[in-house]
Amino acid sequence: MSFALVLASISFLMVVAWGRPFLNLLRRWKIGKRIRIEGPRGHFTKLGTPTMGGLLITIPVLFITVALNIYNLLGQTVIGRSILVPLGVMLVYGVLGAVDDLAGVRGVRRGEGLGASTKMGIEIIFTLAVALVMYFGLDLHSIAIPGLPEKINIGLFYIPIAIFVIVGSANAANLTDGLDGLAGIIMASAFVAYGVIADLQGQFYLERFCFTVVGASFAFLWYNAHPAEMFMGDTGSLALGATLGTVALMTGQWLILPLIMLVPVAETLSVIIQVSYFKITKKKYGTGRRIFKMTPLHHHFELLGWSETQVVQRFWLVAILAAMAGAALALV
Repeated sequence: MSFALVLASISFLMVVAWGRPFLNLLRRWKIGKRIRIEGPRGHFTKLGTPTMGGLLITIPVLFITVALNIYNLLGQTVIGRSILVPLGVMLVYGVLGAVDDLAGVRGVRRGEGLGASTKMGIEIIFTLAVALVMYFGLDLHSIAIPGLPEKINIGLFYIPIAIFVIVGSANAANLTDGLDGLAGIIMASAFVAYGVIADLQGQFYLERFCFTVVGASFAFLWYNAHPAEMFMGDTGSLALGATLGTVALMTGQWLILPLIMLVPVAETLSVIIQVSYFKITKKKYGTGRRIFKMTPLHHHFELLGWSETQVVQRFWLVAILAAMAGAALALV
């Protein structure tokens, strides 16, 4: 654990150090965020704020993890093969997010990015490959249930579940990324929880990876704290969410992931409920009705009168408690 905390400090310092030059580069290339017209009016001031800040997290994490595991990677040891999985997921989802961010800034559908069906199709195809690697390559096919001493083998059901967990986690994190500091601080809290779980299970390579992500995420918040100088974008939110889902699967403690990711799950459910209710009432009454003032959920509370800082801090408090509860369940 002490070495993992040192890695967190190193990644923090590395990201803070190169964050300013990277921010200036984004400004020079005019990679700025476009704001939804139908969003809260207070967000219009964010127009043009540099996005793709997720690169500030993913690049140092990839560099530090590869450098730390160079012997295992070259020797193709079990640890080397294992650490390649979350690294690969972070890299591919980060690239997909970057393409989506660039499409939103400079593509044909400016402000919208890639089409939802296109992005989801790519995610599912790649994640299927990841699930097969985990099942056949790493021999992962079990679930840990709180209260039971042994993990339960679920066989081939592991593959579709792994796809759902990774894709669902990626998009839940993506929906949470809407306010200054919100996604970064919530995902960092979740990685702390799984870092602790990995440590307790003796998966020290995963523990070190998780805390490297935590340090980089905290450093990103240096530039993303309100008022944000830089946004994470899909580059960061998709990568962090998918990687967290992958880590949860590799620990076997993926059943508690919805608790540890309570805020992103709530954000996702708010969108599903809103869209479903709107479609049902439109079909029944001819006019769509809404349950929330706006979704994802953080916008609902903004329109209720909460300030952006209040929403972020209160959601973070919930996220910390949820992460603590999840880690506690892993000990049962």
